[in-house]
Amino acid sequence: MNSITDPAGGLHLPATAGRFRDLRTEALADLILGSTSRPIRRLLVVGCGSGKEAAVLAEVLEAETTGIDIVEKFDPEAAMVVRLLYGDATRLDFADGSFDCVYSYHALEHIPQHVRALQEMRRVLADDGVLCIGTPNRSRLFAYLGSRGASFREKLRWNMIDWKARLRGRFRNEYGAHAGFSSGELKRELQNVFGNAREITLPYYLRVYRRHLGMCRLLDSSGLGQILFPCVYFLGRKERAGHDPALGKPRLEARVSTGSL
Repeated sequence: MNSITDPAGGLHLPATAGRFRDLRTEALADLILGSTSRPIRRLLVVGCGSGKEAAVLAEVLEAETTGIDIVEKFDPEAAMVVRLLYGDATRLDFADGSFDCVYSYHALEHIPQHVRALQEMRRVLADDGVLCIGTPNRSRLFAYLGSRGASFREKLRWNMIDWKARLRGRFRNEYGAHAGFSSGELKRELQNVFGNAREITLPYYLRVYRRHLGMCRLLDSSGLGQILFPCVYFLGRKERAGHDPALGKPRLEARVSTGSL
């Protein structure tokens, strides 16, 4: 398969002429590909929204892709590329081990029983399958700056809502805030269910903001990224049957780690 390589960002994506393109989704697809030597043949997108994101993943990963969401407002063109279904993340209607990869982007924070959702994601993963998950960063100072189609006034208003919730001590998902998880919180949640978790927040931002590599690395090395990166991203892996995940060590490829970029 041919690939496209960006020397600045280290992006190694399959060369496709697909109709669906999105830099952020393609950056995560690149990290998924770099985390495993096994092909991604079957992909589940939990909280797929319109389905366009699932369509990007289907074309980049060349995987048979299913997307589920509790709101059935699916894009007709995306529905021609992937299977889009109504579905509850806490009760996935798929057999054990059905997918090589489960992907969930900014959905977990909206699920009241998020631990149950993670357990279901693990259940439907095949042994050695990969989980890719991202949420807003609950420790962030600001957010929404990259929101598409939103005016500056809307972004300012959303940040003010977040700050008011913080001041009231209610900046948490369970209180209805668009809070997400801090890096440490999401890592603990994933380790509790999968036994392993590798953060890919910096590699993600290095791929998305290729013109600002130095700034991204400075934020990370100084620790300021913990409050200035608006979102956090992780990869997890389902250990093979018969192995106690609590005793395992992360086995993601070195290419995913910060030091490999």
